[in-house]
Amino acid sequence: MTKLKIAIQKSGRLHDGSLKLLKDCGISIQNGKDQLKVNVANFPLEILYLRNSDIPQYLADGVADIAIIGENILIEKQKKVEIVQKLGFSKCRVSLAVPKEIETNDLQFFQGKKIATSYPNTLQAFLQKNNIEADIHMISGSVEIAPNIGLADGICDIVSTGSTLFKNGLRETQVILTSEAVLAKSLDLIKEKETILEQLLFRIQTVIRAKKSKYILMNVPNAKIEAVSNILPVLKSPTILPLAEPGWSSLHSVIEENQFWEVIDALKAAGAEGILVVPIEKMIL
Repeated sequence: MTKLKIAIQKSGRLHDGSLKLLKDCGISIQNGKDQLKVNVANFPLEILYLRNSDIPQYLADGVADIAIIGENILIEKQKKVEIVQKLGFSKCRVSLAVPKEIETNDLQFFQGKKIATSYPNTLQAFLQKNNIEADIHMISGSVEIAPNIGLADGICDIVSTGSTLFKNGLRETQVILTSEAVLAKSLDLIKEKETILEQLLFRIQTVIRAKKSKYILMNVPNAKIEAVSNILPVLKSPTILPLAEPGWSSLHSVIEENQFWEVIDALKAAGAEGILVVPIEKMIL
């Protein structure tokens, strides 16, 4: 039986989010202790637990068919793979930072300076684009300590909340790129594996769509149904059900989470009452 091999991070920031996504897609994962390869019983999938920085190479070589990986790692490693879906979690940015006593945010500060980083390719491309010449020091970990020990004048590193920078007396000055977890694939998938990937991608998109949406129910006077319906950003049209109380109906619809408060205020102003908002587990169009 043909199985699709997916690489995910063995441990670290992306690991838990990757497993949660797969489980939300109905994929049953039974991990043994210290297993680096796991077969899935209810879907034609084989999971490979790999070191994060190695995943792009395994993907490019076809050892893994697909992978859940940070977009920033793919950009840095510069391997020939294809991103098929952004996943919306593990969002971060690759940024320049300097000691907090440096007051300027001007990129020209880095002209002729030393910069420590784990992202030399990303940094070099950014500096070249902005006509900055700097001395790049490649460090595989603990980049934040470099200015404190006199190794560098600033750093280029991944930033999520900025708390690590703060603890090390640094502050962010320039965002080089933004990143999130993505589903990427090898360029050499056979037809059978492409078919499995399409099935998995359908499940993933269903889960992502549901997370971005809410199910909304409300009571509306019949005379105001049209006005309320015109406000709702629905898939097609709202579901309307009569209530036991004469002259009133219940409207059911779907609303995008990023429109939530704006639409809620408009619905209340139009006459909607008893508004109930419920999370959606899956949403299939």
